[in-house]
Amino acid sequence: MDKTRLEQFRLLLHGKLEELLSGAEKAVIGMSGSKEENFPDPTDRASHETDRNFLLRVKDRERRLITKINEAIKRIDDNSYGICELCGEDISEKRLMARPVTTCCIACKTEEEEQEKSRGTV
Repeated sequence: MDKTRLEQFRLLLHGKLEELLSGAEKAVIGMSGSKEENFPDPTDRASHETDRNFLLRVKDRERRLITKINEAIKRIDDNSYGICELCGEDISEKRLMARPVTTCCIACKTEEEEQEKSRGTV
């Protein structure tokens, strides 16, 4: 992949990273800034806890995505971005546009998912 395309992917990844970090900061401020409310109704309390747990699960998924984005940026830096870690072939730009943090070409990923499915781990 040429340097111009790599820089475009770097900008794309940095933009997504900034977006996620900004959202995480807002969530932390929102969760720590609000007083713990006293809910006289147990149903209201349960609903509040459910919403909070859902938000925490979403933020945990975003945290893992931040790690993958940072790893993708490192691959750009060491010139291994866009190369399948399983077969060593180039990952198509179309796949990288759809999932810029991917480490596998579509053929290897499909095979990996079929193996997981046959083992019953999906």
